[in-house]
Amino acid sequence: MILWHNPRCSKSRAALALLEERGVQVTVRKYLEDAPTVEELQAAQTALGLPVTQMMRTKEAAFKDMGLTKDTPKDALLAAMAQEPKLIERPVLFKADKAVIGRPPERVLELL
Repeated sequence: MILWHNPRCSKSRAALALLEERGVQVTVRKYLEDAPTVEELQAAQTALGLPVTQMMRTKEAAFKDMGLTKDTPKDALLAAMAQEPKLIERPVLFKADKAVIGRPPERVLELL
């Protein structure tokens, strides 16, 4: 299992704690320091089974500053997340070909 994690985010920390409390082995990826590629983001979207905008922090200032809207083409939204990873909703837990956004943090338990 891989967790895209932001240690400064309380929801992300809570999700990681829930996994650790259950003895789950998880590889932590600090996605702000190690930004996912467009290809990784495409794979994440497929695993999540969500529209791209639902895996984004659309209220983040960068969303507006980059001229993005919910009608922006998918490829442009994915490129924006690769360029500005703080736009990625967090945390995201991956297991094989499935993923879940940990909002609320207990959602990560769905993949156990």
